Amino acid sequence: MAGVATAYRLRAGDTGPVQQSPVTCGSACLTVARMLVDPVFASWVRTGAPHPPGSPAGGTQSERFAAYERIVMRRTNSALTGSRHPQPPWPRALGTPPWGARRELELGASTQGTRYEVQAVRQLSREPLQAAFERLVDVVAEGEPGLLYVGNRRLPRHVVLVLPGDGDRVLDVYDPGTGRVDHLRRDTVIEHRLGLSGWQVPWFVVQPTGERRVRLRDRLPALGTARRAGAAVQA
Repeated sequence: MAGVATAYRLRAGDTGPVQQSPVTCGSACLTVARMLVDPVFASWVRTGAPHPPGSPAGGTQSERFAAYERIVMRRTNSALTGSRHPQPPWPRALGTPPWGARRELELGASTQGTRYEVQAVRQLSREPLQAAFERLVDVVAEGEPGLLYVGNRRLPRHVVLVLPGDGDRVLDVYDPGTGRVDHLRRDTVIEHRLGLSGWQVPWFVVQPTGERRVRLRDRLPALGTARRAGAAVQA
C-alpha cells in the first residue's frame, strides 16, 4: 500500500547514512538506531514523508539526517536528558558521552523497556575482553543494538553501532564514518585491530542489560498456564 512506512534494516554488506559532521558519529549511530525501531521515523529521514510533528526541516535525506543528529546531540550532551533527568553536561566538540548515549537508547532508540549499561573495556586483558565480546553477542538483538567506542591507545575517538548478525555468535557493525555495515569479528576486537574509520582499540561498550528479555521469558510459563486453563474451561 502506497504511503505505508516499511521496516528499516541494516545487514553486513549494506550501506547506511554517513555522519554529517566530524563530531556526530555517536549522534549518527543513535539516529540510525531509532530508524531501526521506528518505521515512520525512518521513512521521514529517507523520503521526507510522513512528517512527524516537531521534526526539523530538511529537503534531502542528508539534510534531515543532519538536522536530527543535532537534536540528538543536544539531548545527549546537555545537563538534562530528553526526559528532563539531570546528567553531566559534555562539550559537543568532544562528541557523544557514553552516559548520554545510554539514555538516548533507552528513551526511543531501542525497543521499549530495554535498559542499557556502560562497560569500560580498554583496560581488559585478552580473556576478559573475549568474555566481554561474548556478552555483547548475548545481549544485542533486533531493536536492542549496542554502541562501541573505539580509538587509539590513548583516547576514544569514534563511535559505531553494533547490530545482531545473521549467524550464531556473529555481530554486525555500522560505521557512521563510512556508512558501511560489516561483520564485527571477535578476533579483531581482542587483538585491537578493528579498522573502523582507522581506529583499532575498543574503549567502551554501551549495551543492553538483557533484563527486558529475562522479564519476558519469566512471563511465558504463566501465560502458557493461563491459556491451558482457558482451554480446559472451554472443553
